[in-house]
Amino acid sequence: MPATLFLPAILAKLADAKQLEVTGATVGELVADVSARYPALEPRLRDASGEPYPYVTFYLNDEDIRFHGGFAATVNEGDELTVVPAIAGG
Repeated sequence: MPATLFLPAILAKLADAKQLEVTGATVGELVADVSARYPALEPRLRDASGEPYPYVTFYLNDEDIRFHGGFAATVNEGDELTVVPAIAGG
């Protein structure tokens, strides 16, 4: 199902876009879709076993996916997935 993925500026550089159309029935499938098309994004979105990093938060329609099944969360047509990585500094 088509959905829209929103990337923060730091990750958008790797895809040359802040917003991408992605397809899949779950959040994990959306991440796999974008990772296949933009391989430089993959290590920033999921770990080597394909799971989300604890410091990268995904919001599906403004809801944190950690409370809705993680990468197994169901995606419907027209949904929006936003990626929010933790930023540290000092």
